[in-house]
Amino acid sequence: MLIFLTISAISTSIISGIIGMGGGVLLISLMSFFLPYHLIIPIHGVVQLVSNSSRSFYLRKNILWSYVYPFLFGAPIGLIISFIILTELPNSSYYDLILALFILYVVFKPARFPELRLKRKGWFTLGIASGIQGPLLGATGPLIAPFFTRTDITKEQLVATKAALQIITHFLKIPLFLSLSFKYQDHLSLTGAMVVGAIIGTVIGVKILSKIKEDYFKFLFKFVLFMASLRLFYKFYQGAFL
Repeated sequence: MLIFLTISAISTSIISGIIGMGGGVLLISLMSFFLPYHLIIPIHGVVQLVSNSSRSFYLRKNILWSYVYPFLFGAPIGLIISFIILTELPNSSYYDLILALFILYVVFKPARFPELRLKRKGWFTLGIASGIQGPLLGATGPLIAPFFTRTDITKEQLVATKAALQIITHFLKIPLFLSLSFKYQDHLSLTGAMVVGAIIGTVIGVKILSKIKEDYFKFLFKFVLFMASLRLFYKFYQGAFL
């Protein structure tokens, strides 16, 4: 298990380093083969915190701070709401359906339709939504990513800024789970090995990113978004009909 999940951390961080997303969702899926759900989200949060932090560090000159600051103020509010409201929803599987449909719109949006370009209040609201989603589902990439399908930012800015936003949501999960008596010290060997793997994968992924052409990168980004929507449709099907 230790070897497999360490290799998984390396591989998924390479994917995220190249495309900016996809790695976190895939890592959760791989961890589910070995760990119960109540262990996956806290450990995954630490690994993804390091993965996104290392990605932001290597690409720090490309971070768009005008997106990050309002998001930073919104995320803690979402964290509180996730405990007060979201856990009481009668059927949260419909959230997966709504998000999947939204992603499909972004991927297949006709060229004549306007791009999704959030202003400061929009990034603040997205921070709230991510704060709600993070502790409950683990990966926030599919929620954040559609707002980066725009032509006015480079691939390096996309990967760096998206990673910076996800640092916030993953960081907030740690004190939250500590308050719920999760004992991170009982899983130090696994967490530590996966963290090292995440850093190695980031270094490799970022080097590959610099060699990819913008058009090919945007195609890959939309393809991974499309695959994420299919996964959300499947989760909705499981929750609503099975």
